[in-house]
Amino acid sequence: MKVSGRWVYLYRAVDQFGQVIDVLASEHRDLAAARRFFTRTLSHGCRPVEVTTDQAAAYPRVLDELLPASHHVDVWRANNRIESDHSQLKARLRPMRGLKRVRSVQTVSSGHAFVQNIRSGHYELGVDADPRLRVSAAFVELTLAI
Repeated sequence: MKVSGRWVYLYRAVDQFGQVIDVLASEHRDLAAARRFFTRTLSHGCRPVEVTTDQAAAYPRVLDELLPASHHVDVWRANNRIESDHSQLKARLRPMRGLKRVRSVQTVSSGHAFVQNIRSGHYELGVDADPRLRVSAAFVELTLAI
């Protein structure tokens, strides 16, 4: 996605159930950015057996370093499900006419992932509510907790 006319890369970790684990916006798509993303994602406590990515050259080196026992899948079209998941975020950002800072991309994409996880029922917030009203019920529970 573009931020103030420059490309910003969005890294997202999604588990096999569709829950967004972590999101990272980076100005660079290199070894350091990939290492930062995978280190952040692994700090959440998940150790995947299989990792599906696109064919960026940095991923195999970082995965061999951080997850030597995992299987890396970088076959063409294998990540279509992940890439299509970005479309919801892009559709949300389109009426906003983009963002001006990388930090804003990080904040908006993290919030979008949070709401997406609530809608999918991955959190125990608003699970008793009708699925159409789950997000509003979850935010009512959050405001009472805060």
